[in-house]
Amino acid sequence: MPEAADLSDEEALALLAWQVAAGADEATLPDPVDRTRPQPVPAAVEPVRTAPRGVAEAPAAAPQAPPRLEAVGRPLPSRPAAPVAAAPPPLVAQDAKALAAACRTVAELEQAVRLYEGCGLKKTATNTVFADGNPSARLMFVGEAPGGDEDRQGKPFVGLSGKLLDRMLQAIGHDRGSVYITNILFWRPPGNRQPTPQEIQQCLPFVVRHIELVRPAMLVLLGGTSAKTILNQTEGIMRLRGRWFEYRSDESLPVIPALPTYHPAYLLRSPGQKREAWRDFLALKLRMSDAG
Repeated sequence: MPEAADLSDEEALALLAWQVAAGADEATLPDPVDRTRPQPVPAAVEPVRTAPRGVAEAPAAAPQAPPRLEAVGRPLPSRPAAPVAAAPPPLVAQDAKALAAACRTVAELEQAVRLYEGCGLKKTATNTVFADGNPSARLMFVGEAPGGDEDRQGKPFVGLSGKLLDRMLQAIGHDRGSVYITNILFWRPPGNRQPTPQEIQQCLPFVVRHIELVRPAMLVLLGGTSAKTILNQTEGIMRLRGRWFEYRSDESLPVIPALPTYHPAYLLRSPGQKREAWRDFLALKLRMSDAG
């Protein structure tokens, strides 16, 4: 076969056409090519154009962005961005008031609390801690917030402070079957920290409605946070404890006698104050006896 350099243009084209007709339509490469994998698209190379002598070259046009390519090298059609649905806003304190007011039973209130997403403490808590004991009891205890044991078990006052409260109740002739126990907050603050005023206000509508639905004969407020929140007082627990207050959430409802006292967790840290708490519980026992 003559060398390609010895062929004329017509002969070279005829030879190329014969090779294509024979099936030799691809050049042989040194390395095999996997045709099942997408191949990179080579960048287009602009041919170098030389302007005729004496004619100035036109300025080069600004490069344009290449079209978007799929894996196989085909340009993608432009698609409008799919609309993203906005997440529903969490329920806030105003919604808590409406939800609480709509509840007609303690069971309905508990369900509303478990569905409530307006308090950020719920995101870090393990369980919702609603209440324990007898909702028909004449004596209702309101504590501050769940601790670690309460968060794990989903019941208020089940840790060391709960065991102390059980002994205090037994000393005046009561147990959990004859009282009702809840907290200002339904979720544990991280690290058992003090709850913020905002967190208290987010839960307060449910607590107020809780008392209205239970309608106890007397309230015992365990700890300064509970006493100041329920009674709307600014004094600390050392000034409030041992004094009887009148609680009423609405003018149309009867007045409930309320007694603030120390929280059992505080008594565990300060055992010297147990004497004062014992006096409060004796006063509670006496008033319950007088009320029949």
